[in-house]
Amino acid sequence: MNRPLVIEGATAMLPAGPLEDASLVARDGRIAAVGRSTDVGVPPNAQRVAAAGLLVSAGLIELQLNGGFGHDFTARPETIWEVARRLPAHGVTAFLPTIVSSMPATRERARGVLVDGPPPGDRGAVPLGLHLEGPFINPAAAGAHDRSQLREPDADARREAAAWTPEAGVRLVTLAPELPGALALVEQLAGQGVRVSAGHSTADYAAGQAGIEAGIRYATHLFNAMPPLGHREPGLVGALLADPRVTLGIIPDGVHVHPAVVELVFEAAGGRVSAVTDATAGLGMKGGSFVLAGQEIVADDSAVRLATDGRLAGSALAPDEALRRLHRMTGCSAAQALATMTVVPHGLLGLPDRGQLVAGSRADLVLFTPDLEVVATFIGGQPVHGPWA
Repeated sequence: MNRPLVIEGATAMLPAGPLEDASLVARDGRIAAVGRSTDVGVPPNAQRVAAAGLLVSAGLIELQLNGGFGHDFTARPETIWEVARRLPAHGVTAFLPTIVSSMPATRERARGVLVDGPPPGDRGAVPLGLHLEGPFINPAAAGAHDRSQLREPDADARREAAAWTPEAGVRLVTLAPELPGALALVEQLAGQGVRVSAGHSTADYAAGQAGIEAGIRYATHLFNAMPPLGHREPGLVGALLADPRVTLGIIPDGVHVHPAVVELVFEAAGGRVSAVTDATAGLGMKGGSFVLAGQEIVADDSAVRLATDGRLAGSALAPDEALRRLHRMTGCSAAQALATMTVVPHGLLGLPDRGQLVAGSRADLVLFTPDLEVVATFIGGQPVHGPWA
């Protein structure tokens, strides 16, 4: 049996706000108690972690990750577990592997990888289900997606999607709500427990509103691959921003969205902002040429682009660096930045036991410096990265 874990003296990122000089006890993979150090007892034989001067947070949940460390999930879904083992170094304890527009067989392979589970003894970040970004997106807003793989959300699409549930390996689907048949697919997926997102779309304001009424609850990389916000024609961006039911995914790398706009969105809807990286195989690498769903992409210090025409094709941004950049761009507190990858995904996906430091939640924990540098990561109360691993 694993020893209990006690993290002592940290500032705990609780749902009600930061609590200084806190202690957290984890037992049997879950948080047993968290509160002021004077009020929390230390179990016998516990592994004690002195964390004065550090922040203890729920583990990060990344909602849009195409791959990393040289691996592309769409090209080779089997690499999900290899990437998962390296994510705790960036504070990630759970994620949605993202499969971009591709053949149905690719989606089925990826679902099979998740259903089969990790290799024995694996201690990496946990994939919570796939994020299927496409193929039901608008060719006019395809971005880096291969247009030959796009499909309309017709009756055949609905038959394929009948098998998509969180239990069967699908958590989030990005589609364009203006396409013929899209609203019926939104309603179907929402009824199956799948979260539906608007993205890669040319929808106007009315079409965006109709999609939200049908069940859309997320925005895939807000502003990117959708019409710009206008003061007379607010478009899809306006519909997503205006509706409090919608969580807003945004890539805070300073390239996909100008820092001033990130700050404006955070001021307007900070509690609904979900920071994502949209990271590709270039994550964790020192630049170079990689693959995104069979297309060549090139990563450098600033961005990842298609080799053919220079269009943006995701990022090489690490999740912890995304939080640091968001912190700098918006001037938000460390607690507010961390919430965009903990509390906000918890609420969007309806996760009962992840994303919050509360008794009964999984003991997926990260110790950060006040500047949001990762010091250590624990999964199920066991150290997987840092000096105690």
